[in-house]
Amino acid sequence: MMKEEELLKQLFDEEDEFTDKQKKILMAAIEMFSEKGYAATSTSEIAKKAGVAEGTIFRHYKTKKALLMSIVSPMMAKLLAPFIIHDINKVLNTPFEQAEDFLRAVTENRRDFLKRNLPIVKIMLQEIPFQPELKEQFLDHVAKKTFERFTMIIEQYQNQGQIIEMPSASAARLALTTIFGFLFARYLFLPEHQWDDEQETERTIQFILHGLALKS
Repeated sequence: MMKEEELLKQLFDEEDEFTDKQKKILMAAIEMFSEKGYAATSTSEIAKKAGVAEGTIFRHYKTKKALLMSIVSPMMAKLLAPFIIHDINKVLNTPFEQAEDFLRAVTENRRDFLKRNLPIVKIMLQEIPFQPELKEQFLDHVAKKTFERFTMIIEQYQNQGQIIEMPSASAARLALTTIFGFLFARYLFLPEHQWDDEQETERTIQFILHGLALKS
């Protein structure tokens, strides 16, 4: 998990100055929203964790929704969007001869990102379906850009005969949902399971490339 000062510096402009109480409120909210979700977290719980009076929260943020958006809006615009795009571009801009090597690199890249930013990712996953503003930001800043790039690369491997013929967008979607299905199970839904990360990564890649069909 990121240290408090590190996270706040990445989320907010350098000229933004926060009192110690504001910092405690923000970090407590991030932790509570990540653990319990926005709907199940009360401002009184955030205040208790931050060690401040509940009224202090409302002096800075008029509503709980305003507190959430004060975190996730800069999180998307300044941290997640550029970091996701820059981070995944390390893979997308690297030419791999084999589709297998490309998919492995994408999986490992997203795995490392998820491990480094787990509390933030949990908030995003929990709230995107229920917060229209957040969903729109995610689609505009992240999803559309990365999916288009990924689809173009998948199409190149299809043209080389390494991936079966089907609409490239469908192939990209199936590949990405398989990769993220593994990663979300690994770090969000079943983290207590005994995972062999290297083997599971390889199984994920082989499943994408060969499915469950028996070899003829």
